[in-house]
Parts: sequence; structure tokens; C-alpha cells
Amino acid sequence: MTDQESPRAPRFRGIATRYPWISSIAVAVAQLVGSNGAARNQTGRVPLDSLAYVLLLAGPAMLPLRHRLPVFVAAGTAAVAGGYLALGYPYGPVFLSVVVAFFAAIGAGRRRAVLIIAGVVYAGELLVGQWLYRWLPPEGDGPSSWMAASGIAAWLLAVLAGAELFRARRERIARERREREEAENRRADEERLRIARELHDVLAHSISVINVQAGVALALMDDHPEQARTALTTIKAASKEALGEVRQVLSTLRAPGDAPRSPAPGLDRLPELAEQAAGAGLTVDITTAGARFPLPPGADLAAFRIIQEALTNIVRHSGSRTARVRLGYGPEGVELSVDDDGPSAQRQEGDGGGGNGLIGMRERAAALGGTVEAGPRPGGGFRVLARLPSGAAGTVAGATEEEGR
Repeated sequence: MTDQESPRAPRFRGIATRYPWISSIAVAVAQLVGSNGAARNQTGRVPLDSLAYVLLLAGPAMLPLRHRLPVFVAAGTAAVAGGYLALGYPYGPVFLSVVVAFFAAIGAGRRRAVLIIAGVVYAGELLVGQWLYRWLPPEGDGPSSWMAASGIAAWLLAVLAGAELFRARRERIARERREREEAENRRADEERLRIARELHDVLAHSISVINVQAGVALALMDDHPEQARTALTTIKAASKEALGEVRQVLSTLRAPGDAPRSPAPGLDRLPELAEQAAGAGLTVDITTAGARFPLPPGADLAAFRIIQEALTNIVRHSGSRTARVRLGYGPEGVELSVDDDGPSAQRQEGDGGGGNGLIGMRERAAALGGTVEAGPRPGGGFRVLARLPSGAAGTVAGATEEEGR
């Protein structure tokens, strides 16, 4: 599993950044042990002494600052390593601290500074190996071969290339992590919006019915208690239905993977919806045109909620006590229309395009590639017209199936 796939990788990188002294100690141990081992086979070089050990530890001692002062540490470790070799001490892993410092500096975006430092290091090596060796230990040392100089150049290029690849990979992982977080945030926002839209549709309809029936019960309580009892019975049924649907919506907040406890409402529940509207004094006439076909769960739920919200608006905002619901099935999808004859008891929700109910309708239809139009009818009253394309509905059915949870 790569760092990109492992959820523990960011934690390890965080520890390395917060506690750089841990890796610095490891580099110090590697340089001391490796240099002592290398010295045994380099009898022609100056033996390790106290100054050599100071230089071997000086580079790792700077590494804890590599994230705060990357250029300074890169230059400092390079200078220490160059001084160590210029004094004739044995070749070995003295450049390990330089590699770590270069990686940190390039990872911090200081590519140009590192290139300059690497150029100075190579120039210093050529200067010492071709000219200053006469005055530097060990005695009797000759000039370096151009083959060795080419090897040092290749080593520096390899270090720089490796540091650049490391930087690019780290940036890619960080970018992908940010994209995943943004996608998760978007999904969370969309889920909150979906739940808010569901709750609005459920509660607005049921509370409108309850409000109308409560007014009827209060008006009839003294003179016609039996009719008031009927209104209270309707209130009880509407509130029970609302509680059931609210539980259904909030069940989406359960742990992922839980199955829905009950199916989402759809167009097969239109008679039940008409009965609830009748309890609020609204007669609903339902007609169907075309050969009816089953809709995907997401489209079926959206169609039901759009009709429910349109009937709720008639109960709340229209003086009409009759609504006409028409379902038109065709090869391109389903067309829903909800009409009333008015007049407007209050400002009809949707005049000018306002209101959360109409916003929710349009969002539902847009998620399926459809449209919702709402406004006054030419002959009076109000119309809500929704079109849900069957092809687009099918493509998002899986994504919206959880609306019934």
C-alpha cells in the first residue's frame, strides 16, 4: 500500500516534520559508523581524530532546522562535508546529511538556492582536486582524475533529481488529499441540503394540513363537537404520517451501510397524498396520460415531492379548494403539472421565483436533468410544471436512491 492509499502515512509525515531530531540522530549514527568502517580500508587518508568526529556530527546537528531554515542548512551541511574531505579524512557517508538537507530544501521550494549550492560544491571539489591538493593533507596526494570528477557530478545530479521527484510526489499526494477532503465536504454539504429539502417538504405539507384542521376544530368545538372530532382525527393522522417520514429522512444519519428501514415515497402514494389534502379541504383530481412506466427510485421520489410541495402551496396560499394533478408519460420522460384556479389568498409562493419550496423543487428536478416552471396561469390561478427526463433520471437513480433512508 502506498502513502496515498494508507491513512497512516500523513501521520508519519507529520511526526517527521514535528520531530526532525529523530531522523537527525539516525543520520549522525550512520555517518559515524559508516565513516569508521570506511576508514579501515583507506590507509592513505588522514585517520579520524577529534576534529573529524566534530565535522561528522556538525552536519546532522543542523538537520533539525532544515524545515525552518532550509537554505542555511543545505549550505551549512555542504560546507561541513566539503571541509571534512578537504582535510583529507576518509571518504564515506559524510554526504548523507547533505542529501537530507537538499531534499528538505527542494521540498520547501528552494530549488534555485540548492542548484547554486550544488554548483559551489562541485566547483570546490574541482578546485581542491586539481589545484589545492598540493597544500592540503594527506601528504603526497596527487590530483583527482576527471573520471572521479565526472562521478561526483553524476552523484550530485542524481541527488537533485531524486529530491525533485520526492517534492513532486509529496505535492501530488498533498493535492490528492486536499481533493479528497474537498469531495468529502461537497458530499456532506449535498447530504445536508438533501436532508433539509426532505424535511421542508415533509413538514411543510403536514403542518399545513394540521394548521387548517386545527382552525376547523377550534371553530366547531363548541357548536359541532363531532365535526371537531373529525378534524382532530385528521390532525392525528397527519402528525403520525409526518413523524414517520421525518424518521425515514433522519435514518440517513445512521452508520453507512445500513439498509433503508422503509421504501421511499413515490407516485404510487398519490392517492394517499390526495386523501391528506382532502383532510385540509382541498379536492385533488388526478389524471394520467400515456403508458405509465416505473421510474427509478430517485426520480419517483422527486416527482412525489414536487407534487406534494405544489399541493401544500395551494393549501397555504390559494383560495381555490380544487387542484388538478396531471401525469404525462412519454418517450422523453414524465411531465407533471399541478393547477389551481385561485384566487391567491396570500402572495403565492414562487411569485418572482422566491420561496424555499420552489427552490427545493428546482433542485430536485435539476439533479435529474429536468426542469420546474411555476407561475400564474393565463386564465387565472397558478401552475407548477415539472419535466423529468427518463434517461437522465436513470443515470442518477443510484446516487439518489438513498433519499428513502
